[in-house]
Amino acid sequence: MVARKKSKASRNGRRHGRRHGRRLRAVIDIGSNTVRMVIYAGSERAPEVMWNEKVAARLGKELSSSGAIPKDAADEALGALARYAVIIEDLGVEDVQTVATAAAREASNGAQFLAKVAKLGLSPRLLTGEEEAITSAMGAIGAFPHAQGTVADLGGGSLELVSIAQRSAQKAISLPYGTLRLPALRKAKKLRKAVRKSLKANDWTGCNSPQHLAQHLAQHSPQHAPQPSSQAAAARPLYMVGGTWRALAAFAMNQLDFPLTDPHGFQLSAKEAEKMARKLVRSKPEKLQSLRGISPMRASYLPDAAALLLVLLDEVQPDALVFSSWGIREGLLYSQMNDLDRVKDPLLAGVDAFAAPRDATITDAARLAAWSVELADGDGSRNERLRLAAAQLAVALHRVEPNLRINHATEWALDKRWIALTSRGRAMIAAALFGSLGRTSLPKAFRRLADDDDLREGVTWGLGFRLGHRLGAASRVSMLTSGLARRKSKLILRLDESRKALAHYPVTRDLEVLAEWLELTPKIKIGTYDFEDEPEAWFDTPASRIWTD
Repeated sequence: MVARKKSKASRNGRRHGRRHGRRLRAVIDIGSNTVRMVIYAGSERAPEVMWNEKVAARLGKELSSSGAIPKDAADEALGALARYAVIIEDLGVEDVQTVATAAAREASNGAQFLAKVAKLGLSPRLLTGEEEAITSAMGAIGAFPHAQGTVADLGGGSLELVSIAQRSAQKAISLPYGTLRLPALRKAKKLRKAVRKSLKANDWTGCNSPQHLAQHLAQHSPQHAPQPSSQAAAARPLYMVGGTWRALAAFAMNQLDFPLTDPHGFQLSAKEAEKMARKLVRSKPEKLQSLRGISPMRASYLPDAAALLLVLLDEVQPDALVFSSWGIREGLLYSQMNDLDRVKDPLLAGVDAFAAPRDATITDAARLAAWSVELADGDGSRNERLRLAAAQLAVALHRVEPNLRINHATEWALDKRWIALTSRGRAMIAAALFGSLGRTSLPKAFRRLADDDDLREGVTWGLGFRLGHRLGAASRVSMLTSGLARRKSKLILRLDESRKALAHYPVTRDLEVLAEWLELTPKIKIGTYDFEDEPEAWFDTPASRIWTD
């Protein structure tokens, strides 16, 4: 925690930190390469970055030579940390975690450096190698709740490997192969041999297989040992954590002309990953830094990181790479969560935190989703959470100026960072938002993310949201006094007698558009009507004619 006096500025800061119900949390990460502060707001389950800044102090740049933190690096880091302490004070952030990793842990003067950090009013906690690895794994587990495989966190001073299953870390090791140490190993042509030797010494070779994981779980936690399955022979992913791995993802996304911009959740098959790594080991940093998403610092590390990846692909043998923007900092937050917050769906929590301040509550979304439920044809176990998220974003979308909506539809679905959302899910939500704007024609790029059936399903949701929203401004009473159903070849909109006046243009037009999209005949019924009782004579009535009891 940051020590602070009870000044007027401090009191104002605390009020700022609680404004609009937000609880600000900060994590200061003193790494071997960078010193970073991130301040989070939003929900507990899906914290949103409010402030993020770093300085590339390179505290660990001489660990392999002098074994100490250089004075210039320490001065650069302490200057940044002093700045962070002031910002935290001014914003009134009371939940602050400060952690230090490999450089401070291994340097001969690491303790003296941390003592200077403490004098700034911060309380640095020095993580052991295993603690660093497990904390990073907690970040990946928080981002991918059903993750099973190996987390590979590449920092400046070390590489952490953690096997994960059933929302917990099973085995963790920390190896001295961070980005600041890789150039010397590659230059001496010792990288592959050194990494293979370390993996073997730690009994890590082949540990990514389900058989190895099952054996480990049975030995250390028999009650959690996974049961054999028909997919027992399948490999598991490597979850890639760290800025350099994300730069590698950015390189791959550029190479593939991938239609998304956020590397979080991006996946590569093992074969694709090997192809990209082989390109990178031969690449020049000055060319890499011209690509979107790759900074000059990361560009200088990428060829060496790619060489390391080739070894990991051979030794760990994953079936795919999954890139995570959640790591040690988010792992610290996830570790603090109570059990109730941990089991929440991070996508729905994040969407609610984003949309609720835009006057689109989860209650509004649930009402709209329930009203249009008969339009949901897809796999409910996979799609219902997507449909609910899309409904809440669609409500928020209709709160912004009309000329901004189409851009927001694309940006919110495809570019904003959402947790626990696949590329397919992003495309379906985007299709739903387009549908909610009355659009059934989608950009071709969407087809690279989801198949035609999924996209059609998303558009159908959106057209239904549009009709429900248009009916009575999505008011509670309009939702409760109406119903929508598909029966045989008809799409039926029922309205209570008290809401008869709502059955007018543009509602009639939106009903016709939705019916045409579904290849159904639109019908409107005023008064009580049992959807299970279908008088065939009544179905011959055109949509433009309204019948009452």
